[in-house]
Amino acid sequence: MLSKEPVHCLESNGTYIDLVPKSPAMHSVYVYVNAHTLYWKYYHHTGVLDEFVRMNSVIEYGKAWLSKPILRWLLGTIFVPMFLPWLIFEYINYLKYKTLRKKLAGKVVMITGASSGLGEAFAHVFYKAGCKIILSSRTQSELARVRKVLLQMHKTTPTYPPVLLPLDLSDINLLPSKAQDALQIFGHIDILINNGGISYRGNVMNTDVDVDMKVMLVNYFGHVALTKAILPSMIKRKEGHIVVISSVQGLIGIPYRSAYAASKHALQGFFDCLRSEVGRHNINVTVVSPGYIKTKLSINALTGDGKQYGVMDPSTAGGYDPNEVAEISLRAILRGKKEIVISTIIPRALIILRQFCPWLYFVIMSKRAKILENA
Repeated sequence: MLSKEPVHCLESNGTYIDLVPKSPAMHSVYVYVNAHTLYWKYYHHTGVLDEFVRMNSVIEYGKAWLSKPILRWLLGTIFVPMFLPWLIFEYINYLKYKTLRKKLAGKVVMITGASSGLGEAFAHVFYKAGCKIILSSRTQSELARVRKVLLQMHKTTPTYPPVLLPLDLSDINLLPSKAQDALQIFGHIDILINNGGISYRGNVMNTDVDVDMKVMLVNYFGHVALTKAILPSMIKRKEGHIVVISSVQGLIGIPYRSAYAASKHALQGFFDCLRSEVGRHNINVTVVSPGYIKTKLSINALTGDGKQYGVMDPSTAGGYDPNEVAEISLRAILRGKKEIVISTIIPRALIILRQFCPWLYFVIMSKRAKILENA
């Protein structure tokens, strides 16, 4: 039996209107109408109704487009056959990445240039993955800051506290002993991240040879010396991974970056050779070539007379976030990639152009040099 009680409808002015049903059938109608009236008034007042209408419009618009034969044909014959395999492939890679990332727990990772920028980002990535990390750079106070931040940000991460090992890549004679110190901390090193370095801004003719030598010493010889000191222990264990952070400028030369580009080209060549020599010992070598990254690299860069550049270039300020570069690099490392380029489309296009149409590449670089000279 339906209730004979009046149905109360709350109006927007706060008053009630009693609706007295004249029959059971009419009572049901009144209940239905008033319930929906309250429902739509509430949702219109809160803005949810407007959002619902917008979503419904989008859905109807999509249905209208999909009803067109040409679109159904494109979806059925081109989009789905191409997109679906790619989606499956990416999903499988994601599952592999999750599995491989779990295996990182307990691995010993040594990171040079870990006091700031990309090196600090690498510290977060590997520490969060449960690795035992050794942080190295010239400035111990900055290394201590990074360790403090790591311990505060990743309190729930079950791993060992980061170990600090100050070293200067330009001090070639001390690097072998520093490498032995690093090996004694945990007994071995699974992954060596050669990241430390300095940049350069200047004209070739106005640059002292001492500046060229200093950039080459830090960016090339320092990494070579450290790698050679660590390598025997990896060969003995038949296991290890050497990662070197090169640059897009290790693949193409850019005006007013001669010393920096030369050092990165040298890195590229050396570690390409090393990869083929140590592969039979189950040792991987990954060369990471990023484009511009938002770090203080340009501020700390050397000029032609050896002074500090002290300027944040617009290209550097608009570059990749170092955390993003570290994450992408980690994926490449876990997948055992030999090299990876992390950059926007223009540097990638220039790399291809340098290989397949060098004369056009040289014309573009010549014009770029004139623009930079007159800037």
